[in-house]
Amino acid sequence: MAQQPRAWQRMLSGRRLDLLDPTPVDIEIEDIAHGLAFVARWNGQTKGDFAYSVAEHSLLVETIFRRIAPKAPAKWCLAALLHDAPEYVIGDMISPVKAAIGPSYGVLDERLEAAVHIRFGLPAKVPAAVKKQIKKADHVSAWMEAVQIAGFEMAEADRFFGKPDPALKEGLTITLRPPVEVRTDFTARYEQLLKEMP
Repeated sequence: MAQQPRAWQRMLSGRRLDLLDPTPVDIEIEDIAHGLAFVARWNGQTKGDFAYSVAEHSLLVETIFRRIAPKAPAKWCLAALLHDAPEYVIGDMISPVKAAIGPSYGVLDERLEAAVHIRFGLPAKVPAAVKKQIKKADHVSAWMEAVQIAGFEMAEADRFFGKPDPALKEGLTITLRPPVEVRTDFTARYEQLLKEMP
C-alpha cells in the first residue's frame, strides 16, 4: 500500500502546519516572522549584502498602505502586514513561476491566507476595497524594489508595476538588513497593531 506524501511542515514553535488543510491553531506569529525574514524576494537577485526579505517587504507595504488609507483601522493595517504571510511556508514565487504552476498555487495561497487571517482575528477574506488598497501598496513597494535593488530602469518598472504616486514613496528607501533584525521589527509591528485592535 502506497504511503501518502507528507503535506505538513514542522515549525520551530513545534506546530505542524498541514498545507492541504491548515488550521488557525497551528499558526504562530513567531513562525511567520521567522520564515518571512529568511525568504528572499526576487529569488535573491538583488543588490546588497543581505537578501531583501518578504518580512522587510511586508513592513514597507504596511507603511505605504497607511499612506493610501490613513484612517484605516488597525485590523486592515494588520492585513497589509500579513498580505504575504503564506509565503512563510510556500516561499516567494516570482510571477513567471506562479503562471507556470497555474491555478493550484492560488488555491493553496488562499487556503493558507484564510487560516492566517482567522488566527489573528481578521475575516478569512479581506473586503475587496481593502484588498485593492493593499495591492496598490504592494505594487508601489515592488516598483521601489525593482528600481532600487533589482536592477530595473524606471521606465521598465513603470511598465510592470505602474508608475507610483510620488507621495506614496516619499522619504522611503529600501533597506537590506540581517534577518534577525527584520524578524524582530516584524514581530514588534504585529504586537503594536494587536494592541490597537478593539
